[in-house]
Amino acid sequence: MRRIPQAQFQTAPWKNGGGITHEIARHRDGDALVWRISLAEVTTDGPFSSFPGLTRILTVIDGAGLDLHGPQGVLPARPLAPVRFAGDTPVDGRLLDGPCRDVNVIFDGHCVEASVSVLRAGDMASATGVLALAGAVRVGALPLPVGDFAWTDRETVRAEADGLALLIDIAPVRCQTRWALAGAVAKGAFP
Repeated sequence: MRRIPQAQFQTAPWKNGGGITHEIARHRDGDALVWRISLAEVTTDGPFSSFPGLTRILTVIDGAGLDLHGPQGVLPARPLAPVRFAGDTPVDGRLLDGPCRDVNVIFDGHCVEASVSVLRAGDMASATGVLALAGAVRVGALPLPVGDFAWTDRETVRAEADGLALLIDIAPVRCQTRWALAGAVAKGAFP
């Protein structure tokens, strides 16, 4: 397990300047973003940043959530229910009942596939990345403090009776880039 304490997340303005995000990890191939994991604070209604050519998975982790208004209608983003959409879709977020926080996994589907799932109390699973959301979460035998992220070598992740975690998997696919997850971890490609 390679832990990234929340104090080490990199805070930056949204690409469109409408809010702030706390970047957990990312990987670039030259100037091109291959993937990024971040935690956004959504405090007002407004447009989402555009990420042409990329896919986004958004998961509300705190607050009532929001509705994502786009050309195809409304996509509901509710707590602990990951939603996937094209990164260049013009989306206007409208909060349901006050501010919320959400985790965004943004990735180039030509290079990697990503998935996000929720690990609830009493469950166990494995993943390449884990964000501890509440209670006791263990990666292998080691505890992961609430708010911290960890890269794992597909170790067993366990949410104890009061535990809650977000599991993130990122795996290379048909990509011409020189990147592979294990190599990127070994080289310290994460903030």
